[in-house]
Amino acid sequence: MKYIGIVVAMDEEREEILNLMTETQVKQIYNLRFITGKIQKRNCVLIKSGVGKVNSARTTQILIDNFDIDFVINAGVAGAVNHLLNIGDVVIAKHVVQHDFDITAFGHSKGYITGVGDKVMCDRGLVSAFENMMKNMEERLYKIKIGIVASGDIFCTQIEMKNKINAKFNADVVDMECASVGQVCYLDDIPFISVRCISDIPDGSNERAFNDNLKLASKRCANIIYEFCS
Repeated sequence: MKYIGIVVAMDEEREEILNLMTETQVKQIYNLRFITGKIQKRNCVLIKSGVGKVNSARTTQILIDNFDIDFVINAGVAGAVNHLLNIGDVVIAKHVVQHDFDITAFGHSKGYITGVGDKVMCDRGLVSAFENMMKNMEERLYKIKIGIVASGDIFCTQIEMKNKINAKFNADVVDMECASVGQVCYLDDIPFISVRCISDIPDGSNERAFNDNLKLASKRCANIIYEFCS
């Protein structure tokens, strides 16, 4: 049986997606709880990885090793680094980068990873499918943008860092997992895409906004995945 693999980092993100799943069952592998079931009529397996690139990479590989995965969706909240985006807006990734990966001392560009390159492209067919879905969605009060997600093992709070990430990578949002999930999928030849909803905008104290908007952003991601599975 083919599954859509859905990788999230936190309990809040998982619960909003789980609320939309039916026929759920749990399979424990190592210390991870993989939840299989359906979203609409699509077979899915949902997993919470924990925060950060190592946790998300490890979990994605275990997911791929133990289930027949059709493609992987990484979903969750993110911080806006594009000044045209606001809290509640959504970015569907066209490609992902690791903004904290740095071997520039050896003549490579910032973010370049040996054997991978300076970015990981999301699956073109999935990007097109999300674009088509967006066109058919009813009028909404938030933006959905096809864009660039930059990942690093840092919760970005500094305005200077936000501006540097945006300028260097032309990034729209910053998170802590997406590009590592994408890297594993790239190396395993599994189609991949990411859905990220903005919970905060780095401004020196955005951890408060993150907490205030975590549920809203998590629910919005879940609803978009639900629409995609229809």
